[in-house]
Amino acid sequence: MEPYTIPAATRIGHIHLKVSDLQRSLDFYQGLLGFELVTMYGKDAAFISAGGYHHHIGLNTWQSKGGKPALKNNAGLFHTAIVLPSRRDLAILLQRLIDAKYPLTGAADHGVSEAIYLDDPDENGVELYWDRPREDWPKNPDGSIHMYTRQLDINGLLAEI
Repeated sequence: MEPYTIPAATRIGHIHLKVSDLQRSLDFYQGLLGFELVTMYGKDAAFISAGGYHHHIGLNTWQSKGGKPALKNNAGLFHTAIVLPSRRDLAILLQRLIDAKYPLTGAADHGVSEAIYLDDPDENGVELYWDRPREDWPKNPDGSIHMYTRQLDINGLLAEI
């Protein structure tokens, strides 16, 4: 097979999650994180987005209503990564999570980005992050990107608001 490189303009369009309780998931993604409800698909599915896109996240209970979370040690989704436009936006969401006493599973500075981690109500991992400007990304001596995991400056982040 001939080598192929996917075009640089390629992007991930949306995720579609099986959830056990649609309203509980809407309370999380819409009520807490701030996504907007675009449409319901019957009573068992919802499509939500940021900024009026047809959907960034689909939620359904077609095969999972009342179900249990996937086992952490099985193959499957590790986390959904939601990139925010600015550090301030990440700080606002972090403050909302703190105010709601919603548990975080982690926080990290990756050099190229700053991130907070949590689980949705069905224990699907969620990463909320912002990318630093590309020109500020740390580089290795050979010019490749140097990503790492360091402690996130929570106080510095919250100072954005």
